[in-house]
Amino acid sequence: MMQQTAAALRDFTTRYCQHWLQQAGHAPASSDLYGVPSPCALEDRDQRVLWQPQPFSLPPTLDAVERAIDIQLQPSVTDFYTAQFAGDMQATFGENQLTLLQVWSEEDFLRLQENLIGHLVMQRRLRQSPTLFIATTDSEEEIISLSNLSGEVILEQPGRKQRAVLAESLEIFLKSLQPVIN
Repeated sequence: MMQQTAAALRDFTTRYCQHWLQQAGHAPASSDLYGVPSPCALEDRDQRVLWQPQPFSLPPTLDAVERAIDIQLQPSVTDFYTAQFAGDMQATFGENQLTLLQVWSEEDFLRLQENLIGHLVMQRRLRQSPTLFIATTDSEEEIISLSNLSGEVILEQPGRKQRAVLAESLEIFLKSLQPVIN
């Protein structure tokens, strides 16, 4: 299952980069990541950084999160966050506009783990089942997460119990994404 998640992510990333090349004539560009060091950065252009995915150079594990919360994570989320370094990618899933979260650098990977721990601690305090965020939406009140219990990809409102299943697995979710340039 883990290799399938990484393969689906790499496939979407390839489609995303090709979409940028066809639509904009260059590699994906981000103003949010401009000036932030990363092995992905190709060049700076017009207050944006052009980027290309790079191999993940750290041990491919989220053990720090598992130890901090005393939880075993879904293997697919570990593979998702340790498959590559890349910029965040905009996409659609059905009617949902989203930004697929990615790890930009080694420093960003440390921040990601801290944020996942904080998210899981909040859920534990609220007595909610654990989820792991993988994407943001246009709404500040909703995020897209992976259910750590079922492995389903869900649309949730942090701090609330409302959740809607989007896909039965991370692999299926990634294969269904359509790249978008914002």
